[in-house]
Amino acid sequence: MNLGLGIDTGGTYTDAVIMDLEDGTLIDSNKSLTTYPDLIKGIVNSIDGLKAEYLANVRFTSVSTTLATNTTLEGKGYPAGLILIGYNISRKIPTDHILSIEGRHDADGNEVEPLGNLNTVKEFVTMNQHKVSSFAISSYFGVRNPEHELTIKEMIQEMTDLPVVCGHELSMDLGAYERALTALLNAQLIPVIDQFIRSVRSVMQAKNINSVLMMMRCDGSLVRIEEALKKPVESIFSGPAASLLGAAHLTGLKDCLTVDVGGTSTDISMIQGGMPEISSSGAVVGGWDTMVKAIKMNTSAIGGDSHIWMKERTYIGPNRVIPLCLCAAEFPSIISKLQNAEKSSKRIMNDIIQPTTFFMSIGTKSHSLHASELEIEEMEIFDAITEEPSSISDIASRTNKHPLMFEGILRALIRKRYVRQVGFTPTDVLHVTGDYVRWNPSASMLGASIISEYFSMEPFDLCDKLKEDVARGIVLNLIAHCADNVKKADLEKILNGTELMKFKIKTPVAMVGAPVAPYVKYMKYLIDADIRVPQYHEVGNAVGALVGNVIYREEVLIRPKAPGSSEYRLFSENGRQTFDDYQEALDMANSLVNKTVSEYMAGYGLSMDNVRFDLESNNIGSIGTVPLETKIVGVAVGSPRRVI
Repeated sequence: MNLGLGIDTGGTYTDAVIMDLEDGTLIDSNKSLTTYPDLIKGIVNSIDGLKAEYLANVRFTSVSTTLATNTTLEGKGYPAGLILIGYNISRKIPTDHILSIEGRHDADGNEVEPLGNLNTVKEFVTMNQHKVSSFAISSYFGVRNPEHELTIKEMIQEMTDLPVVCGHELSMDLGAYERALTALLNAQLIPVIDQFIRSVRSVMQAKNINSVLMMMRCDGSLVRIEEALKKPVESIFSGPAASLLGAAHLTGLKDCLTVDVGGTSTDISMIQGGMPEISSSGAVVGGWDTMVKAIKMNTSAIGGDSHIWMKERTYIGPNRVIPLCLCAAEFPSIISKLQNAEKSSKRIMNDIIQPTTFFMSIGTKSHSLHASELEIEEMEIFDAITEEPSSISDIASRTNKHPLMFEGILRALIRKRYVRQVGFTPTDVLHVTGDYVRWNPSASMLGASIISEYFSMEPFDLCDKLKEDVARGIVLNLIAHCADNVKKADLEKILNGTELMKFKIKTPVAMVGAPVAPYVKYMKYLIDADIRVPQYHEVGNAVGALVGNVIYREEVLIRPKAPGSSEYRLFSENGRQTFDDYQEALDMANSLVNKTVSEYMAGYGLSMDNVRFDLESNNIGSIGTVPLETKIVGVAVGSPRRVI
């Protein structure tokens, strides 16, 4: 048998599947909780649920993950040094280790200012090499001439073994700030993805899985692990890209919208002609505008772990908490706490002060470890929280403080990741209704009873309404993705406004994620759409990690050497070249793109006879019959499973 192993490490679950690579059928799957910070345990637990005889025949392994996305969202990338050449950045940048030196090229790649004093660079590297995990370099027009970036990169590599990333290596687009930011994020993520890949490799070795290992990028393509380590920033949105391809594969659709309901969020994207729809701009993660080419995606903070809390009405999210049912499976003491929960006034309630909310400390309680990082007031509240669930009342009695005096401090401790919050969630709702029961439903039922009493409702009626609310949120974001030029607030007014009309979505909608089926009937009530929930939908991401293709894009640019000049320059990742006329530059551009693409695909054992290759030429303006600028883009697509 020729089998493939797909692994997806998400924020909540780590999924694993076994696929027959000959016909693409799924023959085994398993889910386990993702374990932080030791990812190995979660990966092992997931793989242990697969049949051993299948693992012995695995010849191809591919992985996807949300680790890069979550790390960037949380601002928890490893420290990296940034060296700017020819400019300063006044906008916010996620590092305190920055150096700016002289040196500049113009838009045609001509040096207009020589590289500054390199001794300054040496001093910066020497001072920071034990404070950072990597370095990033970005020059103002580095994409038109990278010689300054390459000079400094070579110098740093002679001084230290730390990874060095250049801006021109990640994008050929103009935009000095975005390119510097992309290079910096890439440098910060190298240790994160390195840890993930080491974890996967160690498990494969322990399980005697001898196979090719690849990883999914954020555009839905697969790369060898070695390449993924060089450009980890391209694994941002790796998980959602995998879910998109997995949904299409499981439904057999070449054209579809996909809805991936995870623990933290719901991600909506689209595939057309078997290819993911790519965003025209770079991926935006945690407010950072990057130059990373990624799938076009609509993300909302609606997931299985979204906090359901109440005030004058019930709210869903945006914060993520540990579901009551999951907490009770590990800490049964929470059951008695729920049974004896003190009723709070709606007037003071918020997402922190809730009768169904609990708090647990993370890790050690050592004062020496935390004293320098926490304020005195924060330490006082932190000391009142144990590693077992503590209610608001517990904390109040231990500190002799009213909840309003410390709810802001609790919020800060959660944000700083010293404390975990437990609460009622959509996962608990499904445990009450019996649609999805994996943990302790008694805790979920107690939570529903407490909340429903505030609104004079029966627990099952409350949960039925909450299911509809979740479905409505998913539908709103689905519509917003399809009508991205219309304000979401206007779409919401129409969706909620009348029963005399209904939105119609022409493209089939494929849903993946663990508990998605219970929402379908509510979604169909709200919209007219062909909604499909395929078999193995709960492990769609791991499926997608296996079915991706090797996709390579090569871009080159042709511009006049100077205004009115008959000579032309060709700009590529290799630098710039000058030609006597436009046709000579064009011929070389086409040859270069074909050669580069062919060599890249050959590195994966794929000849150009076995790949789909498209060559596109875009002209901008003209002087007579000659374009002012020509961009040539070559795209090759091939299946790595052909050579297994």
